[in-house]
Amino acid sequence: MGMDTSDEGLQWQIGVWDRMSEQYLREVDRRLAPVVEGLVVRAALEPGEHVLDLGTGTGAVALQAARLVGRDGTVTGIDISSDMLRIARRRATELSLENVEFRDGRAEMIPAGDAAFDVVLACLSLMYVIDRAAVAREIARVLHPGGRFVAAVWGAPAECDIVLFQQTAGSFAPAPPVPGVGPGALADPALLLDQLSQAGIQTRVERQVLGFDFDDFESAWEVLAGVTTAQLAPERREDAKRAVRALMWPDVGSPRHFRNMTQFIIGRA
Repeated sequence: MGMDTSDEGLQWQIGVWDRMSEQYLREVDRRLAPVVEGLVVRAALEPGEHVLDLGTGTGAVALQAARLVGRDGTVTGIDISSDMLRIARRRATELSLENVEFRDGRAEMIPAGDAAFDVVLACLSLMYVIDRAAVAREIARVLHPGGRFVAAVWGAPAECDIVLFQQTAGSFAPAPPVPGVGPGALADPALLLDQLSQAGIQTRVERQVLGFDFDDFESAWEVLAGVTTAQLAPERREDAKRAVRALMWPDVGSPRHFRNMTQFIIGRA
């Protein structure tokens, strides 16, 4: 039965990411650039290295990594969303990057051989995986001994505005088919760190407040909650908007800065 729920959860997630892929490229990527930068800097990539980007999305991390590892290195980005992968491939082509490839795949079953990578990266993707113990084992399997792992996950809603916004809006929607996934799912990363440790990856966490801005409430709502609340009845959607406005945006026409506690998990196999 758990398998059915997992499959249903996977299909549900694919649907969400597919529906927001173009908007993600337009509106989200540039706002998350400081997180991508923080992740890539901490990875300290070297020319000639082989890199895996888990949950690559529109390719923001993979494309930066491809430049840094150069023509002797390779980058593989995997994602569950074919629409996101289509955009990532298009961007790689536009940038004439020939050392990066994008594959359909799940973090729980990475489509790569043992010890295939020097570095595994995961930028704001591990909060959405369904079986994190399996992911920890898979990351350890595909990293060669001494290989590096760097992930970024959001902090708790009290210290991370994007999580507060999305959790408040999401509380008006039906519960997702799988529990324990969502933007704040790794606010306390202790269990994941333990799972990584058991798999053979020793980690530490660096925390940094990073941010972005929206000009007004409506544009923030459209980008951060539009897709996930699109299926709600109109009055239910209005209730959700009212709740977020009351909590976070007293003057809806004014700009707002989002302060987001970002947790970087840094490890070595």
